[in-house]
Amino acid sequence: MIAEVADTAPALMRARLVCKRFGSFEALRSVSLSVREGEVVAVIGPSGSGKSTLVRCLHQLEAIDAGAIYLGDELLGYERHGGHLRALSARALARQRQQIGMVFQQFVLFPHLTALENVTEGPVQVLRDAPDDARQRGTHLLQRVGLGDKLHHYPSQLSGGQ
Repeated sequence: MIAEVADTAPALMRARLVCKRFGSFEALRSVSLSVREGEVVAVIGPSGSGKSTLVRCLHQLEAIDAGAIYLGDELLGYERHGGHLRALSARALARQRQQIGMVFQQFVLFPHLTALENVTEGPVQVLRDAPDDARQRGTHLLQRVGLGDKLHHYPSQLSGGQ
């Protein structure tokens, strides 16, 4: 059974008329998208159609040329200063990126670390989470996705889907 998301639910993330150009090549032309809590969104299209560019723009890894992207009510990548928009500092961008998850098409796990160690490395090293807290959260998350019995397995011991 598929749960339906009410159209009145507030958007967690929304893009409005986003454009991205690389020189004269227009990779994204007026793309709009809303994602509400509980929704699963798939971006499907042929190679070169702008899927990865869109995801990179949503995560602020690429600056957009026009339009706007919001996380909740917060404008991403820019701040209002008087009547104008000003690009955020690297520190402010990093803070925004912490609120957005991204899985790369070709992800690489550290082969010398277990599944649990792989999922806790980022929170410990980047977010400075306490190792015990990160292990507890990592264990919970791996259990949640059906990998609770693989905590201490190395990447070579896991299937591609795992």
